[in-house]
This record gives sequence, C-alpha cells and structure tokens, in this order.
Amino acid sequence: MKKLVNMVAVLLCMAGAAQAEAVAPDELIRTTAQDVLEIVKQDKDIQAGNQKKILDLVDAKVLPHFDFVRMTQLAMGKHWRSASNEQKQALVTEFRNMLVRTYTKAFTVYRDQTIEFKPFKMAAGETEVTVKTSINKPGQPPIPVDYEMRKTANGWKAFDVTIEGVSMVTSYRGTFDTEIQKNGIDGLIKMLSDKNANAASVALHKTGAK
Repeated sequence: MKKLVNMVAVLLCMAGAAQAEAVAPDELIRTTAQDVLEIVKQDKDIQAGNQKKILDLVDAKVLPHFDFVRMTQLAMGKHWRSASNEQKQALVTEFRNMLVRTYTKAFTVYRDQTIEFKPFKMAAGETEVTVKTSINKPGQPPIPVDYEMRKTANGWKAFDVTIEGVSMVTSYRGTFDTEIQKNGIDGLIKMLSDKNANAASVALHKTGAK
C-alpha cells in the first residue's frame, strides 16, 4: 500500500493543462500538482473510493501526460520486436488499463503527503530528461521519486517513474518476460486482460454494494 500511496503523488503530479505541451517538463509537474492535489483533498467521494470520479480524474488529468507506447515497449524489452502490430496495440491498451486500475485504489488513502521539487537544469535541445522530486509525509523519511520524460510531438511525456530507486517499467519487465517465456506474447496479453477484467468486476461490485 505504501507504494500505491506514493504512486498517487506520482500520478497527480503528472496532471496537466491543455497547453502543457508548451511547458518545460519540470514546470509541467510543478505548476499542475497543486490544483489536482486540492481536488483529491477536498473531494470526499474520491477519498471514499468513488471509482467513477477517480477514473474520470485519471482520464482527464493524468493519462494525457504518459507515453504508454514507450512504457510498454520498455517493459517488453527484446520481445517488443517480435510482437505483431495487433499484439502491440493490445499490449499498450492492457498495460495502460492495468496501471490505471492498480493505482486508482490508492486515491482513497492519499491525505497529507507533500511534494518537494528538486533543482532542475535542462540543456538546449535535450529531448530526454529526469525530473527529480521527493514525497514528504510527516514523521517519515522523504521518498525520492524520479520522472523520466521525453519530448514528443504532443509535448513532454513521462515514460518511466522511479520510486526509491525502483523503476516502474523495470519492475514489470521481469514479470512480462517470465509470462512470455511460458505462454508467448498472446499469453501475456491474456494475463493482463484477465487481471483488468477481474479488477473491473471487483470495483463494480464494491460500487454496487454501497
């Protein structure tokens, strides 16, 4: 759960405005974090686990600023080249859905964390940068969080997040490789699809039970 809470701050920091493509990567994170954090802090429905509100917030504010194609490619490693275009599309969709479903649950426990932004320098013409931050919670050591970002035709996008030295993409690479070795790329797609369907069913059941 600690990792999930940390990831909430990660996701919230990535929320951006419509003109985000004109903003430097560190400013994209810094200037938009406060507004979204306030939404979570003030919205009792989100804190109570209202899945529709949480997913709407993620869809509107978070997803546009992640490069899920690049993330999936990195998580797949050498196997990406072996996948057909149809398989690649399915993998990106299921990986994206898995990340969304996994981390929306942490919105219900996000409360009093604050985010510190480290000094940032970027050379002219750079297209890949690391934005360093830390998540601070009263009475606990700071948690370092690094955002790997790349400049695309649609602005700066995050393609990996490292929390306490652990890369999100790398952490999935081993799981993906193991599943592909056992059941092939289609087996990995099925595994992700099954997990997403199960998570959606559980969320629907909880919503209906309220």
